[in-house]
Amino acid sequence: MGVRVAAAGGWQGPGAMERYAGVLEEAVDGAQQQERHYQLLSALQSLVKELPSSFQQRLSYTTLSDLALALLDGTVFEIVQGLLEIQHLTEKSLYNQRLRLQNEHRVLRQALRQKHQEAQQGCQPHNLPVLQAAQQRELEAVEHRIREEQRAMDQKIVLELDRKVADQQSTLEKAGVTGFYVTTNPQELTLQMNLLELIRKLQQRGCQARGAAL
Repeated sequence: MGVRVAAAGGWQGPGAMERYAGVLEEAVDGAQQQERHYQLLSALQSLVKELPSSFQQRLSYTTLSDLALALLDGTVFEIVQGLLEIQHLTEKSLYNQRLRLQNEHRVLRQALRQKHQEAQQGCQPHNLPVLQAAQQRELEAVEHRIREEQRAMDQKIVLELDRKVADQQSTLEKAGVTGFYVTTNPQELTLQMNLLELIRKLQQRGCQARGAAL
């Protein structure tokens, strides 16, 4: 039985069936994408209710819809997971650096205290006031050095964390995630943190898997 030819000179033959199958597949994919988008959007709307009311107002339907679109293929979930892992490693490294510095300062203080005690024990009584005054100046100089090193370390930590935040903002902006761009505005940073929290909670609920039940 031959293949019927369209009266208007349209598709015919085996190739026509392939094209029809392709169109049908695209239609099915489109419907699945729409359903997936609806599921993500519904989940986001539910999670937003857990945020402070001031931020709920800023997360409009359009913003949440755009976020759901960005999350459709699961790539953004992987990006966020990678960024959070880098952040945790950075924080751990900086914490260990500060801890090592504190340990060094504790050892320095102990060594100085022992040195001063030994010097006083071997000092003639009439020379003791002069020795103690010199030791006090040395102690003050060491404490000043410790404070400066601690301040420099804290500044280094803040700068490094700021750089990581800027990297996250830039990466997510390039990935097309709504609400993300490089900024130091406290309100915008808090909003971005809330958006990240929404994505993280969706991950915990298994929404990053294509077609996962929400």
